[in-house]
Amino acid sequence: MIHVKGLVKSFGPTMALRGVNLSVPEGQFLTVVGPNGAGKTTMLRILATLSRPTQGVVQIGGHALPQGAAEVRRHIGLVSHQTLLYGDLSAEENLRFYGRMYDVPDLDARVTQVLEQVGLAHRRRDPVRTFSRGMQQRLAIARAVLHRPSLMLLDEPYTGLDQDAAARLETVMSTVGTEGRTVVMTTHDLERGLAVADRVVILVKGRVAFEANRSELDTAAFKEAYRQHTLA
Repeated sequence: MIHVKGLVKSFGPTMALRGVNLSVPEGQFLTVVGPNGAGKTTMLRILATLSRPTQGVVQIGGHALPQGAAEVRRHIGLVSHQTLLYGDLSAEENLRFYGRMYDVPDLDARVTQVLEQVGLAHRRRDPVRTFSRGMQQRLAIARAVLHRPSLMLLDEPYTGLDQDAAARLETVMSTVGTEGRTVVMTTHDLERGLAVADRVVILVKGRVAFEANRSELDTAAFKEAYRQHTLA
């Protein structure tokens, strides 16, 4: 699904990504962790077609970026710490608005389905500004999966959530992640990031410093690898 080779991104004299190589098979859930300034969000923005690479090869679903950006966007669902929702519209109205943008077939039925998936069907007619931060993030996931994207990109989705809200969001993400989608998530939460992942990557100073399958790690080993590579 994702093939990245020699990815470089610079902002003037500052290099945010320094030759990243990464492959993500279809259906895999990849968690990317790293300290502030490691390049996590920059990499996700490039995958989401929101930023152009300075150098290197980036392919999503066989389409090269930035040339194939228009086609790639149809297959991406993006969730970030900014929910991209309209506060004065209801949950249902937000989803219908985005659904019309993507020409989602049987839109009313699909809106009902995704609201049930994220546990918000009972609040479908309430203005989003009345929602807690955790509820808004769950609605943002509903918005992102509405058009049935094959690739989900999640940038720090736990930001600003309390423990209960984060646990509920984790359950929702596990559900959408098991529907055959490829998922790439960046996070600072090592334990939660490992719990939902098939594979993990540690990004440090714009480079992949460590990667492993979830089956090869427990939480303690992952935390130790993170400590070693981020302090090096």
